[in-house]
Amino acid sequence: MAVLIACISGAAWVVPTQAAAAPGWLGEEMPLPLAVRTPQDLAVKALAERQYLLFNLLAGGKQAYDAGNYAVAAHKWESLLRLPGLDAETDRVIRPLAVDARARAAAGGHPGGGLPLPPVPSSLPDTETTAGEGVSASAVSRPAAGVTVSGTVTGGGTLGPGGTVLWMKRTDGRPTGRPAPARGKIVSQRNKTFIPRVLAVPVGSKVDFRNEDDLFHNVFSLSRPNDFDTGLYRQGASYSQVFRKAGVVQILCNIHSSMIAYVFVVDTPYYTQADAAGAFAIKNVPPGDYEIETWHEASMKPSRQKVTVGGESLRGLAVKVAGDKAAPATIPDKSGKPRQAHLGY
Repeated sequence: MAVLIACISGAAWVVPTQAAAAPGWLGEEMPLPLAVRTPQDLAVKALAERQYLLFNLLAGGKQAYDAGNYAVAAHKWESLLRLPGLDAETDRVIRPLAVDARARAAAGGHPGGGLPLPPVPSSLPDTETTAGEGVSASAVSRPAAGVTVSGTVTGGGTLGPGGTVLWMKRTDGRPTGRPAPARGKIVSQRNKTFIPRVLAVPVGSKVDFRNEDDLFHNVFSLSRPNDFDTGLYRQGASYSQVFRKAGVVQILCNIHSSMIAYVFVVDTPYYTQADAAGAFAIKNVPPGDYEIETWHEASMKPSRQKVTVGGESLRGLAVKVAGDKAAPATIPDKSGKPRQAHLGY
């Protein structure tokens, strides 16, 4: 990667007269077809996919620039600059190139000066940088540079505050915007347990349900309109489901009635989940008036409170969730009929 950056930064930038053919070694298909059987495999896959994305945005931008496709080059390099945790050297090299490509695109392909790069946050929520299934590119809002809203959730009854889903929507008349779908989200079945138990994703996100047990599972949901049924699948197999509507989705297994999880689908770019101690942080929130809302599996109703975000990060927010919702007395099978929680093998 460092060699490629050095080559780009040392290249003589000229306006091409003929579009170059797209190289066959660039690709954007993800997730990568890497087998995942252990947590180490998953870590390797995540690392490989990040490096793959970095390379393709970096080299794809250079290839588009050389072909005179300045808008494409600017889009790829700006997307690269938005990646969380980007190293300083890559930022130093690519940022001026992105500015130049954006200026050339705005000038109809001729060099121009003075056009600033759109604000780029230092980090982003765990979302894709392009539109995914079920969401058009024009509908997706790219989070503008903003601040962090953080605090602590308390309550949640015997379950505690961990896993609480928090999201923010504007109340000042300005549009909140649509989130980009998340990438690489996985709910594993391990030791007859869903991991994680609660997962928050934006609308349009694809979630892989991966069987890591040496037995069959049949994952399903009756939560309309996000209902689905994987059917039986064995160890090592996975099933992908796109969640297109906002709301809570209860996840069950038709074989093991003790298994339960939740996917909570949000329709805002500004969301997060509390950690086990209740700490949370929502990043890149532009200034304005918002309502912050919560969901917790042990709460009958969501909590809501108004907040005003200024030019500096808002810290120390106290959020309380109730613990007044009892665990379900019976767990339905995929036909909706009740069954006892101990059934299964």
